Amino acid sequence: MLRGEPGVGKTALLEHAIGSAPDFRVLRAVGIELEMELAFASLHQVCAPMLDRLDRLPGPRQDALRAAFGLSAGAAADRFLVGIAALSLLSEVAEEQPLLCAVDDAQWLDEASAQALAFVAHRLFAERMAILFVTRTPIEALSGLPELIIDGIGDDHARAVLASGIQGPLDEQVRERIIAEARGNPLALLELPRGLTPAELAGGFALPDARPLANSIERSFLRRVRSLPPHSQRLLLLAATEPVGDVLLLWRAARQLGVAPDAVAPAEAAGLLELGGRVRFRHPLVRSAIYRAATPDDRREVHRALAEATDPETDPDRRAWHRAQSTAGLDEAVASELERSAERARRRGGVAAMAAFLERAAEVTPDPAHRGARALAAAQAKLDAGAPEAAQRLLATAELTPLDEFRRARAARLRGQILFARSRGSDAPPLLLGAAKRFEPLDAASARETYVEAFGAAIFAGRASRAGGVLEAAEAVRAAPPAPQPPGPVDLLLDGLAKRFTERFGEALPALTRALHAYAGTDGHGGDEVRWLWISCPVTPEPLAPELWDDEMWHELARSAVSVARNAGALAVLPIALSYRACVHLHAGEFAEASGLLEEADAISEATGNPPLRYTSLMLHAWRGQEVTALRAIESSLQDARARGEGRAIGLAHYATAVLHNSLGRYQDALAAAQRACEHEDLGFFGWVLVELVEAGARSDAYDVASDALGQLDERTRASGTDWALGVRARSAALLSHGSSAEALSARRSSDSAAAGS
Repeated sequence: MLRGEPGVGKTALLEHAIGSAPDFRVLRAVGIELEMELAFASLHQVCAPMLDRLDRLPGPRQDALRAAFGLSAGAAADRFLVGIAALSLLSEVAEEQPLLCAVDDAQWLDEASAQALAFVAHRLFAERMAILFVTRTPIEALSGLPELIIDGIGDDHARAVLASGIQGPLDEQVRERIIAEARGNPLALLELPRGLTPAELAGGFALPDARPLANSIERSFLRRVRSLPPHSQRLLLLAATEPVGDVLLLWRAARQLGVAPDAVAPAEAAGLLELGGRVRFRHPLVRSAIYRAATPDDRREVHRALAEATDPETDPDRRAWHRAQSTAGLDEAVASELERSAERARRRGGVAAMAAFLERAAEVTPDPAHRGARALAAAQAKLDAGAPEAAQRLLATAELTPLDEFRRARAARLRGQILFARSRGSDAPPLLLGAAKRFEPLDAASARETYVEAFGAAIFAGRASRAGGVLEAAEAVRAAPPAPQPPGPVDLLLDGLAKRFTERFGEALPALTRALHAYAGTDGHGGDEVRWLWISCPVTPEPLAPELWDDEMWHELARSAVSVARNAGALAVLPIALSYRACVHLHAGEFAEASGLLEEADAISEATGNPPLRYTSLMLHAWRGQEVTALRAIESSLQDARARGEGRAIGLAHYATAVLHNSLGRYQDALAAAQRACEHEDLGFFGWVLVELVEAGARSDAYDVASDALGQLDERTRASGTDWALGVRARSAALLSHGSSAEALSARRSSDSAAAGS
């Protein structure tokens, strides 16, 4: 991985690497900003020259790549299988000739392609293959690869580079200003002075400090573009708008616009464009500068030409996209075509692409009712893709249209989902409960799905709930129409949750166990209902596994939740799933693995603007005994959680405090923290709090408190009966025992822990 800012020389290094490998077959791909929401678009660039070898792969791998590239109809491409298929295809080619895969502008790879290429890159062992990625910014999907940071050059070298690009005299102060503003960026040193007259160079050259360097470079490119003949400028805009670099498509579209072949010569002479096997700009900023500077009418004209030149059979989605961008007004035919593209994107697992198609479809829909339905669907897809602000905007658009009662219930549900995604506070549960009740006379399945979401939101609100919290949700479920027979995984989960908060722990245990086994057995592939459960609401099943002291189920649920959310590109819930998975590693003592998953979760939360999930990170600091770091993080988390009304985070912060103080022998402080944590029964970790309370009470002579906590713990662990539960119970009982009884319990705890694989 070569990483550095635009213009620092990454592409030059990539070209040097290619030139240094004359015996290699070279496969090239370029991330394209306009295609970031089209699943597997960049992987198609890599694999396109080798698709004639697909029949050499085993059937399932062939099918995976065909589905990913839209070469065949069928189920959504399994991203794991696509990664294996891509590795197999590349390895097949590398057997004949060493292979170099060069991927430029990787920051603009679509998520599905980035995951597939990362899968390949992490599995290159004996293959005669190398992959070089060039990127401006860190890429979450490609984390863990060896990385070389490309920094700017020093001032002495900068003066030499600047001098090489300027003919004639240059004022000394102007020189030093350019060097200071370029900050060692070679492309800036070459491009900033170009297009300026000798008088401008001699009289001084200054740019506003607030203007980004990339914009300065783009302006210099635009000056050169505008010096070209009009037909060359039109060809450049066409090339900038066509995202895949297809030379034949470019010329077909050029004919639509009446642009002759000789238009390319001035652009090539100016060093802006190169037409070989593919369309290549001198620098990505040339493409972006040309497109952004074009008038809306000019953009629509070239999009229209590209739509006409694109084969509707082989590339219907890109044709639909160009048609949509060429439409200035309202057009139902275009909207319908985009809606079909959105459905194809959904089947491929491209949530972001689906959202983009639906959003544009809503914009060009003439009928108000249809516009509202499409805006509502687009808002849901935007939320699933981790863009709650865009979802909020589209929801507001939908609510201005004449929605029927069912869609109004959907809008109410979506408003609660958005609120939960943005804050995870106490405002979301009442909205979701209200939406569930609105669904009851309209659609029982939607009502029950929404009740599950309401439970999840109420669990996060915890002690900060404004109304009855989880108990109110449970009572509402009990009063709702009965579940269908036979019940599905969602129905079983909802029934188990309702019993958990209205009955004793042991009485609710069988229902919860049935629900989790049904849920885990689907692995996210049991139809739309189950897929919804994995993608939209991983906030209730995963905490239930540790609630039941079922470590094997917990491991399976957390693994599957991460897999399904990642493959679907569901960035709204992926950080939550990653945090649960990290907690599994934490309890296994695998701190490094937990830390890596938490870093990924934080990066996604920051990128999507959603609040970070601090639960497992607080526990990790406490378990590692990092006193200063842990206490600082706990205090920050408490302030943030109180402000947002996320009561579960408050309880977890007190639990982490108890763990830390118990580990440091500060039992009075641990006792106070554990008692604060026990003020509310937080699903998933309340049993862990009881363990800390027993220890703190036993070691600080608060035997009544410890004994009461042990009684509550005893009820839960006996009902569960797992090795984990029995080991925890024996260990806690030993702390309140003496002599041979304590030794026997400690031996029992050690035996049970070993059986559980602790």
